Amino acid sequence: MAVDTIDRHILNILRKDGRAPVSEIARAVGLSAAPCARRIERMERAGVIRGYTAVIEDSRAGMLQAFIEIRLLGATDSDEIQGISESIPEIEESHSIAGTSDALLKLRVRDVHHLQQVINAVRRTGKVEGTKTFIIMNTWTRATEQAGTP
Repeated sequence: MAVDTIDRHILNILRKDGRAPVSEIARAVGLSAAPCARRIERMERAGVIRGYTAVIEDSRAGMLQAFIEIRLLGATDSDEIQGISESIPEIEESHSIAGTSDALLKLRVRDVHHLQQVINAVRRTGKVEGTKTFIIMNTWTRATEQAGTP
């Protein structure tokens, strides 16, 4: 699907505020509401917009985020990394990466004890040679900055 300048502007607005009313988006991009809504629907159908989400302040919700860097045994592919990720519900994202490790997994857990359980589950998949874990202490993203969250 071709994405033009107006579509990109719409996407930037939605990236900042997924709940922005179509009327406000339309006004910002110089369209009336109906054509703006059609563009958004077209991008949703094409998979350019895959969904909408809330930005959660994990520390206030009693949650902890971490990254686990994994090295896999032998030759691996992204399907195996995805398989590990799909088998463990706490893993929210998996990224195949270049370098000494094969993947970076982002996860959300209740506490450090829960984190240890997830690390053990990752290691028990039988495909993991080694792990390195990073607990996220603080996060800044453009999305949260633009949404006005601390």
